[in-house]
Amino acid sequence: MLAISTLTIHVPAVRAQEMKHAGPTVQSNQLTIRGLNGKSITISPEDLAAMAHKAVSVYNEHTKANEKYAGVPLIDLLAKVGVPVGEKVRGKLFMTGVIAEGTDKYSVLFALAEVDSSIHTGDILVADSMDGQNLGKDGMFKIISTEEKRPARWVRNLSGISVVEVEPANTSK
Repeated sequence: MLAISTLTIHVPAVRAQEMKHAGPTVQSNQLTIRGLNGKSITISPEDLAAMAHKAVSVYNEHTKANEKYAGVPLIDLLAKVGVPVGEKVRGKLFMTGVIAEGTDKYSVLFALAEVDSSIHTGDILVADSMDGQNLGKDGMFKIISTEEKRPARWVRNLSGISVVEVEPANTSK
């Protein structure tokens, strides 16, 4: 007998999304980060520029080019709203998600473990520059993930990051 389990994510209703990256977009000019505890912060481009940056080089399958991004590790920003990091990520926290959303309403989901460098080898940055220049049409903020074969979970014109709890559906009968 085959058993299929499902997950329940405690966020507003989610509907299928279309990628409309070719159409006009509103450029991001601030970033709101919401933690599990209800704490939130809003970051300006100047705030992000003043934080410690990391540089990464990635191959972008869409542009067929190597690109060098600089930005702040996402886990550092999550720590500012009280999200546990490092050795504190254990147990139920492995069922925590991080949703990144752009001004065009394109959104993606990462597991908290994916964004924590003490657990995962990849880098997930909130970038504010590419190849030494501002991001241009991609807004003031962009999520970059170095361990992806294609940039499907990169979010341009990043405007919001929310941390959510995920619970498996009750599978016992």
